[in-house]
Amino acid sequence: MARYTGPRVRISRRFGVPIFGPTKYLERRNYGPGVHGPKSRRKSTDYGLGLIEKQKLRYYYGLMEKQFRGVYEKAKNRRGVTGETMLQILETRLDNVVFHLGFANTRAAARQMVCHGHITVNGRKASIPSFALKVNDVVSVKNTSVARQMATKNLEVAASRAVPDWMSLNKEEFKGTVMRIPTRDEIQPIANEQAIVEFYSR
Repeated sequence: MARYTGPRVRISRRFGVPIFGPTKYLERRNYGPGVHGPKSRRKSTDYGLGLIEKQKLRYYYGLMEKQFRGVYEKAKNRRGVTGETMLQILETRLDNVVFHLGFANTRAAARQMVCHGHITVNGRKASIPSFALKVNDVVSVKNTSVARQMATKNLEVAASRAVPDWMSLNKEEFKGTVMRIPTRDEIQPIANEQAIVEFYSR
């Protein structure tokens, strides 16, 4: 499965936000990467601004361009506000839910857990990170020593990170449930989804 494996701090500095999680380098160098340092760059066009927002969200969820475009097309064909629907599709991906539940410390690690068969959905093995979860779906860590040890360690690290209100977590049973689809206010993305919709609508 294709994924981004390039420099992460450079991407975060380019967009000015901690896309891959907090980093001390972004605090010390709060300007774009490159030899020109903190010098101001040319003003972006509407197209450029839309591209920036799209790239931020794409890197945030760890999707390649073709996958991200597919999410937009799927959202466009559903009822409701396209931007909000797109965010809901991204949030209810299996790898993202595994991350939110604290079974993994990053979305990349959550994706790896899913691909390696450490996660089940409703008691069945699920090895596709983009698996779309529905209301009342139960996500569990597979009952093996390797999977449970990994999840235990990650849950301890993620103890300070709150589980979203639209999910419930049972740490003792290594199990989480999707209670409902998240609302726009609960998602709080790092990008302007309306600008992304307008970018793809050109």
